Amino acid sequence: MSNLIKFFVCLLLVYSCSTKKEETVDLEHSNVELEMVADLTSPPFVPKPTAKRKAKKLIVDMEIVEKEMELADGVNYVFWTFGGTVPGSFIRAKVGDEIMFTLKNHPDNKLPHNIDLHAVNGPGGGAESSFVAPGYEKSFSFKTLNPGLFVYHCATAPVGMHIANGMYGLILVEPEEGLPPVDKEYYIMQGDFYTKGKTGDRGLQPFDMEKAMAEQADYVVFNGHTGSMVGKNAITAKAGETVRLYVGNGGPNLVSSFHVIGEIFDRVHVEGGDLINENVQTTLIPAGGAAIVEFKVNVPGSYVLLDHSVFRAFNKGALAQLQVSGDENLKVFSGELREGIYQPEGGTIQELPSNNEVITPPTAVDLEDQLAYGKQIYMATCFACHQSEGQGIENVFPPLAAADYLNADVDRSIKIVLQGLQGEITVNGSTYNNVMPSQRLSDEEIANVLTYIYHSWDNSKARVTPEMVAKVRAGE
Repeated sequence: MSNLIKFFVCLLLVYSCSTKKEETVDLEHSNVELEMVADLTSPPFVPKPTAKRKAKKLIVDMEIVEKEMELADGVNYVFWTFGGTVPGSFIRAKVGDEIMFTLKNHPDNKLPHNIDLHAVNGPGGGAESSFVAPGYEKSFSFKTLNPGLFVYHCATAPVGMHIANGMYGLILVEPEEGLPPVDKEYYIMQGDFYTKGKTGDRGLQPFDMEKAMAEQADYVVFNGHTGSMVGKNAITAKAGETVRLYVGNGGPNLVSSFHVIGEIFDRVHVEGGDLINENVQTTLIPAGGAAIVEFKVNVPGSYVLLDHSVFRAFNKGALAQLQVSGDENLKVFSGELREGIYQPEGGTIQELPSNNEVITPPTAVDLEDQLAYGKQIYMATCFACHQSEGQGIENVFPPLAAADYLNADVDRSIKIVLQGLQGEITVNGSTYNNVMPSQRLSDEEIANVLTYIYHSWDNSKARVTPEMVAKVRAGE
């Protein structure tokens, strides 16, 4: 009898152990609450999708760091950051998560800070619970109740100044079932910056409160720098892939008209919420707002991402690149097929009515004349691309100031003005690949404008004459 009892006891123990083992294996798919440390990523990257995991207790540790970084080429700025980057680290959660948030203010910082997460249902979005002095940390928790893409930012007074110095980022709260899978995901956030110096003034630039209150931004940039996602830093995809962009606007002042040149957004989560808009060319993103945009890239090439308030893009920095590799798809896009002569008047070019006066450019009698006339031509013809001080537009149009490519060969410069230029060139160590059309200028005008350029902005002071232009025009 005792042997029979021992047998049943052993059987019960075996059954109990096997049940516990089975429960352990199935915890991921059960309702048992698990704890996990959030994977925080720096822009333009995002953490892995939450997929179909159950809601968890999500541990988020974020450090505030005040540090000097580059805002534009040769322009430095003291940024206030969440996680050491502008924008701050990307947080990926899902509906039902309990987030245990710890905010740490580095002891070397000068100021107290806090965080207001737009994904929080509670006073101040967490700001009142997270106000923290340098050398201290604060913790609070919240439940993610609503799916969407939400902005977070510092809300310490003066709030606008803290945001204008780079204190913003995004938190994604996925629905319970997760988001549909795509091939590539990226994190982009626009911000406007206000400096004591003018746009392009080099050196360390302090924040300018007067410009900020007047909403006169010197820089409008993606991910904290005019070159954050261009050239070697461009985001990438392959032809045929679907790209999802998590796009935020930290502001503090300006609305973003987000657009990708050469693409149409298949789906847009309007303002980061549940409303889906389809086949969209440009989507508005308010300051303190966000949007999720998705599109399939069908053909290879370089696609420009920009704020379609275009002076911000080409003059203040709100411009990025998506480089797409892969095979051509001529059924979708052929590229250039032919080039021909356009004669709107027909085979015989007609003349506009006139009073028979022949308008000729003034003839320069000395260098002083050349510089004065050349400046007039430059401001009318060259200014838009190469800018008032010859600085060009970073990663788009090359500089003329102290330009090694320009100073190396005067005849080549004349030829470019006469015939235009297309393709890749290297200027002062940076690569540019754009198109300059030929200019319909006389020999006198070309000589004057090039002489003005060569005598400006630390160039070689070469003097170009109409005779030199005529020889290049004749192919000599």
